[in-house]
Parts: sequence; C-alpha cells; structure tokens
Amino acid sequence: MNTYDFNGRRFNSYSNYFTKQFGGRVQKISIDAGFSCPNRDGKLSTGGCTFCSNAAFNPSYCKPEKSIQQQIEEGIEFHKRRYRRADKYLAYFQPYSNTYKPLEELQKIYKQALEVPEIVGIVIGTRPDLIDKPLLHYLNEVQKTHYVMLEYGVESVYDETLKRVNRGHDFATAERAIRMTAEHGIPCGAHFIFGLPGETKEMMLHAADVISELPLTTVKFHQLQIFKNTPMASEYLEHPESFHLFDLEEYIDFVIDFVERLSPNIVIERFAGEVPPRYLVSEPWMKLRYDEVLNRIEKRMEERNTWQGRLI
Repeated sequence: MNTYDFNGRRFNSYSNYFTKQFGGRVQKISIDAGFSCPNRDGKLSTGGCTFCSNAAFNPSYCKPEKSIQQQIEEGIEFHKRRYRRADKYLAYFQPYSNTYKPLEELQKIYKQALEVPEIVGIVIGTRPDLIDKPLLHYLNEVQKTHYVMLEYGVESVYDETLKRVNRGHDFATAERAIRMTAEHGIPCGAHFIFGLPGETKEMMLHAADVISELPLTTVKFHQLQIFKNTPMASEYLEHPESFHLFDLEEYIDFVIDFVERLSPNIVIERFAGEVPPRYLVSEPWMKLRYDEVLNRIEKRMEERNTWQGRLI
C-alpha cells in the first residue's frame, strides 16, 4: 500500500501512537480545573472566540466545583464502562486556557492529578499565547516521571481568519509556541477547524503544507460546527449565505485530500468533531457519532487507495 508503517491503517493513528508509548490503550479523563481565558475575562477581549462553546465538549462528570481527584475518579468509572480495555489514564485539562495562572499555582493544580496512581500523564489544552520558558522547563522536568503533552488551539493558519473569529492571536504566535515546545522536548498537539468563514477549499488544502512544516506530534481536525448561543450562531442565522458548511460526503473527500498532503510523521487524533446534538444549529450529519464518521473516512481511503502523505 505505502512505505509508511501505519500498523495496517492508512493514516498515523492516535491509538497506534499510544500503543507504542504505553503498550496498550490509554484513555483521557477530562478535567475542568476552573481556568478562565484572556479572550473572555477582559485581558484580550470579553467576547471570546466567535465559535467557542466549551460546554458542548465537557462530559457530565467534568465540573469545576468538584475536586480534581473526584473528577478523575468519576471519569475512570465512566470510561471503564465504555472502554473496558483501558487501565491507564491521562488527565486532560480541557476547558478554556489551562496555563492561564502563575507557575506556582499551575504546579499545585497539575500535581493533584499526577498524584492519582492510575494517571500516567497529563495533557494540557491552552492557547499559544499563554506559554513561556519557565513553564516549559517545569513540564520538561515532569516528563521524568509522567507523560506530558501540550495541546494548542490554533484553528487556522491564516491571520485574516483568526482576526475574523476574534481569536486574539496571529499564526506566528502559534508557530512560535509550537517550536518552543518542541525545543523543550515536550510532545505538542494542535487543533484546526475546517470551514471557518472566509476560507476556500484551496486555502484549507494549502494549510496542510504549512502544518507539515511544524514540529507537531499530533493534530485534531474538526469540521466547523455552529453552536447555539455563540456570536457565530447569530452571524450564521442572520447571514447563512456567508458560510459553507460541508455535507458529509463532501467532508470525507475533502479531509482525505488534506491528509494526502499532510506529513506522515504527524499523528492524527481526530478527523471530525462530535458534540451532543442539543448544542448544534448546523448540519444534520454533524449529529453522527465520530466512530461512524471515522469508519466512512477509512473506507473511502481504501476505495481511493490512498494514505496520509501520499502526495508529498
């Protein structure tokens, strides 16, 4: 099929990555540690990113009024019912900006998770403008005993798009954070959204070339989902003609076109987003479970006899 070792799959999968890291399945436990965001609290803006709805991604056990240990315990019980093969867990600091406190406070927060015996590491979701060398040095030290990954919300490689969605930083900031993280020897992930207003398919496909040049460990790709009670929802309901929302078949072929141009060294964690339908105001196919979307993507890749990095 191809010259890359994808362990029988046609892309560099997240499950294979963690099997190599830990010898078996590892499950993320989402944690809401009560962080805020400078794009919401007034430091940068009070409106936040126009597409943002953190509530749509939070599992039921993930609430800031609970202690970190309680969230982990409830998360483990939740995942044991769903994924019975998992016996190792990563504490995933997910909602908002999880490096948005002084280093001394961050150390105390992360330590609470790292002290739980079943936790083999932490994944920290944050913004690329909220990272510095002292924090990276500390996380590099944590790696001596636990796995660590930083995940940055990048969303687009185009400054015009980032400005339109009120992201509060430019792409150069994201690139700088990713390179600095890699220089400190810390695995690094990034999130990107396909279908943000103003971007053509050609622009989005070109982003594969840009992303492939970054020292990323993993990527998450999401189709644009429009959530209720967000500024983007208001914009969409008032001017739907300004948006191009992918239908399912179109998205499957697009994301495969993209992956053909993506470096095979980058691990793909997700091809699409999945949230409870009650949060959505957009296309019906987005209510499908992610596993079903993934199965269709892999089947289409077989039909097209293609794989990640084929066109590089």
